Amino acid sequence: MKFISPKVDYAFKKIFGSAQSKEILISFLNAIIYGGDKVIQSLTIINPYNPGQVLSLKETYLDIKAVLANGSIVVIEMQIASMTAFNKRVAYNLAKAYANQLVTGEDYPLLNPTIAVTITDFRLFKNTEEVISQFVFHEKKKKFKFLDEELQLIFVELPKFKKTLSELKSLTDKWIYFLKEAASLDTIPEGLGEVSEIELALNLANQAKMTVAELEIVDRRGMMLQDEKGRISYAKEEGKKEGKEEGKEEGKEEGKEEGRLTEALALVMRLLKKRFGEIPTAISSQVESLSIEDLESLGEDFLDFNSLENLSSWLEGR
Repeated sequence: MKFISPKVDYAFKKIFGSAQSKEILISFLNAIIYGGDKVIQSLTIINPYNPGQVLSLKETYLDIKAVLANGSIVVIEMQIASMTAFNKRVAYNLAKAYANQLVTGEDYPLLNPTIAVTITDFRLFKNTEEVISQFVFHEKKKKFKFLDEELQLIFVELPKFKKTLSELKSLTDKWIYFLKEAASLDTIPEGLGEVSEIELALNLANQAKMTVAELEIVDRRGMMLQDEKGRISYAKEEGKKEGKEEGKEEGKEEGKEEGRLTEALALVMRLLKKRFGEIPTAISSQVESLSIEDLESLGEDFLDFNSLENLSSWLEGR
């Protein structure tokens, strides 16, 4: 038994966006959004998977969109490689799905909450090892929420998930394992098969049950995406090489700049310790990551701070 990889977006849409995928998608979204609680009871899949559609590299073409029983909209996307302005594209897709609910002349109360679920096959957030990250609007200083039920961004970073089959306990763990490892399985493991929706998902991903045309489309799409990923990696490597060459010429200037940065950082840290005492490691790390311009601003602004909380709020604004 051999399974197609859910990380290939065309396969992802077949598994989660087919006409027979309703229960699969309900279980998956409950696992990712609600930690396994059965909050979602019913949904409608918009523009379900059709193997006869023309293959395209347009990412939005293969998004899965669902409307929940309460009217909320969920947009789900698989992304295997980082890209320029990726964060802005995700925000745009969320805003577009929210705004497109209304036609000219309709009233704002008709708008329903919208959630964007993005699964990445690359590390997106460097400052956390959490596999799932959820974002809502909140006030910058006091942190109280605003529109928390209206607009949500949820990210699943597959490379951060390290659990083995024997370590899978929750429904969330099992679905993430399915996404990451399905293509490496040669049978349906008992731990996954006991979840009927995951068993159904694996059956949909079973190559033996797919037509030749479907397999060709999945293979072609997989190659196209891997080529795209390769081009991105190549561009990064070439950029590094060019940077090294330029660095030989600019090394002296950069050395001066680094020296200036080191001096500014040492001065700011001395001033902060003198005012607040020992600085927590988390805050020190944030200060150390500041640019020289921000360090100079902090050197001027810190006198207005009454506590480390004020300092933290200032740093989060950077």
